Amino acid sequence: MKLVTIIGARPQFIKAAPFSEVFRKENKEVLVHTGQHYDANMSTVFFAELGIPKPDYNIGVGSGSHGVQTGRMLEKIEEIILKEMPDGLLVYGDTNSTLAGALSASKLHIPVIHVEAGLRSYNKLMPEEQNRVLTDHISDLLLCPTQTAVDNLEKEGITAGVINTGDIMLDAVQRNTQISKNRYADGAWLDEISDESGTILSFKEKEYYLATIHRAENTDDDTKLRKIFSAFKRMEKPVLIPLHPRTRKRLAELEISLTNVTIIKPAGYLLMLYLIANAYMVVTDSGGLQKEAYFLKTPCTTLRDQTEWIETLENGWNRLSPIAGNIILETVSRPLHCLQHPQPLLFGDGNAAKHICQAILKGGK
Repeated sequence: MKLVTIIGARPQFIKAAPFSEVFRKENKEVLVHTGQHYDANMSTVFFAELGIPKPDYNIGVGSGSHGVQTGRMLEKIEEIILKEMPDGLLVYGDTNSTLAGALSASKLHIPVIHVEAGLRSYNKLMPEEQNRVLTDHISDLLLCPTQTAVDNLEKEGITAGVINTGDIMLDAVQRNTQISKNRYADGAWLDEISDESGTILSFKEKEYYLATIHRAENTDDDTKLRKIFSAFKRMEKPVLIPLHPRTRKRLAELEISLTNVTIIKPAGYLLMLYLIANAYMVVTDSGGLQKEAYFLKTPCTTLRDQTEWIETLENGWNRLSPIAGNIILETVSRPLHCLQHPQPLLFGDGNAAKHICQAILKGGK
């Protein structure tokens, strides 16, 4: 079988690694990198660390509005499909790259395979929610990470081609956690993080919050962004932030105080796994980071009103925190009873890549 696979952002690189390794043993994959994430620490380093095959095509779309990005990708992906004429096109998650790939294939009557189908936050203001809903409704094979995702699709009348394969990000975490430990044990991780002045930092394991802020609903709202960093200033432990370029720009524009906050460059995947595993708590608006924290048994606070990963909320491993009043401080200071509870196996058996390949080769039967 010949597939065209579309990737373009950090979470998709992580998911692509275990799938490509399994699929390419007996099949052909044409890898297309849209360039939606183009910073070296958010793109190139992931290919090197995860052993992802070199992309066959790099569109290099770069930054731009949603319409500009999606339009450029539609044009280029269509050209690639017509040249390669694959048996199917595979997309991951909920980015503009996801939607552009799915639309291009659907209009050319090429079967669309959506890995991580069925997620819903039920917040249509989020671009990611629009992307995932639209992609699901034009996909032929919908490969879900959890039973909740399967149920979400059924509520929308989508039952054909729906399979619960488990979560492929669990595959990635399990296969890379020990590698991360070996690389960064005995304080070696401190050598790779520095603040904006280049000073090597001193952080003790389990004595810092690891934060990421990148969603437009937070970074584009001046009031919310100020409240988030005001809360960071008052936390009892220091806050370490591998900063997304968009957020870095916004902080400078608003002249927001960084008291109790240390900014570092975006981290590679292996370093990020180590930072998550050894943080006291993760504080984020990222969907993927919520799951990685859950898989690594690190408590999480999600700076959003909803989450598409409701499974992580069980037993308090993850808590939602609206951006209002003292709610953030109260949430990050909660007793961590979750550490005394075993985690239910809600994301599969860690062999999602194998299950996904089997589902594709069987045509969803």
